[in-house]
Amino acid sequence: MKLTMSPASPYVRKARALAIKRGVADRIEMWTIATSSPELAALNPLSKIPTFITDDGQVLYDSPVVCEYIDSLGDAPPCIPASGPARWRALTLAALGDGILDATQPRRREIALPQDDGRKEYIAGQQAKVTRALDALEKETLGDLETIGDITVACALGYLDFRYPNEPWRPGHPKLTAWYERVVKLPPMAQTMPPA
Repeated sequence: MKLTMSPASPYVRKARALAIKRGVADRIEMWTIATSSPELAALNPLSKIPTFITDDGQVLYDSPVVCEYIDSLGDAPPCIPASGPARWRALTLAALGDGILDATQPRRREIALPQDDGRKEYIAGQQAKVTRALDALEKETLGDLETIGDITVACALGYLDFRYPNEPWRPGHPKLTAWYERVVKLPPMAQTMPPA
């Protein structure tokens, strides 16, 4: 099996962290490839990472689908509950973490461009999404990376640290900070740190 990756991608980090949590990371080959690569475009028409290639050659994308597949591998307890309230909570937390990433990545690109009023409004709107998400997460009780929700939220917070060190998210979020400082030391997060 192969997982396309960039070492700094938080979406890839989520899939890698899940594979570590599930005990199947050693079965997955990491394939570093640029999103501009024609080889990636031939596999995935969106030319996005992560793209996952199964042993039988099936191509899966993007991170929610890849994570669902990885969660089906091995014998460890699943990180995506099969049904009921636990499933919907895990998936909602994962959506919140993905939402932080979805708001953060384009904002990073937009900051580097000439700043007209429309762009400034867009950047502020994306930043407001992240602020609201952090406030919502402060009210949550999160586990020790037991679900895809926990893993995705941890990867999102790690990405904020990595790409926005000048915009600290910890002030005003003591409960979330304490949780993150605990789980960032666990193998799924510790072994997938983005490059310095």
